[in-house]
Amino acid sequence: MSNQDLSIAAKLINGGVAGLVGVTCVFPIDLAKTRLQNQHGKDMYKGMIDCLMKTARAEGFLGMYRGAAVNLTLVTPEKAIKLAANDFFRQLLMEDGMQRNLKMEMLAGCGAGMCQVVVTCPMEMLKIQLQDAGRLAVSHQGSTSSPSSSRSYTTGSASTYKRPSATLIAWELLRTKGLAGLYKGLGATLLRDIPFSIIYFPMFANLNNLGVHELTGKASFVHSFMSGCVAGSMAAVAVTPLDVLKTRIQTLKKGQGEDIYSGIMDCARKLWIQEGPSAFMKGAGCRALVIAPLFGIAQGVYFIGIGEHILKCFE
Repeated sequence: MSNQDLSIAAKLINGGVAGLVGVTCVFPIDLAKTRLQNQHGKDMYKGMIDCLMKTARAEGFLGMYRGAAVNLTLVTPEKAIKLAANDFFRQLLMEDGMQRNLKMEMLAGCGAGMCQVVVTCPMEMLKIQLQDAGRLAVSHQGSTSSPSSSRSYTTGSASTYKRPSATLIAWELLRTKGLAGLYKGLGATLLRDIPFSIIYFPMFANLNNLGVHELTGKASFVHSFMSGCVAGSMAAVAVTPLDVLKTRIQTLKKGQGEDIYSGIMDCARKLWIQEGPSAFMKGAGCRALVIAPLFGIAQGVYFIGIGEHILKCFE
């Protein structure tokens, strides 16, 4: 294996390990974020803590990890593509990888954001349905006489509400709408992930560069972790309005009285008129709490070089 192939393999392993560890740690908060973004008003959940407590009581501890299997399966290629693509574009666009060039760093982040949606869009499409199922089950219990206005991916009536599975949802989407069904909300995903990457990667690179040791040429784990946390949380909050739109658009099954959206502009218009400007920041705190450690762990693992250590064991 050549040094270049070894480097690519190491980057993929680092991204995968980081994604698995990060998702396991923060998934319940991500579930709360999805449910808060999808609810209209504050009738069901008053905030993140209230959402997690009610979820734990109604669905048990494992209920807070509903949809985690999808994430854990696909987060490895997703994070690997994101981190490796950014690194590739940085090397391609910048003459000296260590030279600070904000415009080129932002362009590299843009490239990374565009590449990752190949996995991110279908992953989040399936994850959102599973995460929101518990909220919809409560909604169905309160309105068993009112059928949902959207096509159901579960069988039976509201009173016999069944938990969906990722396999069932994916099969139904492929059978009825083809591959495009899994990529519903692709435009909204791009609108969220490209700005996120444009903000995150240059910010992280510059913050992390402040802690690089002259002897090793690398920042310490703690510094890389904190740089990832700060850059991740700031980028996450900045694109929260776009994340709210994406979540609403990708949610297939709606509760009673909840709108169906024909596109990004229709969703934004209805959200502004019916729920006000504050609705665009729903789940911002949750999102910051999810993304900060997720990317902190990712960059810590990436800069420690776990992938390189693993590959050395097979040499």
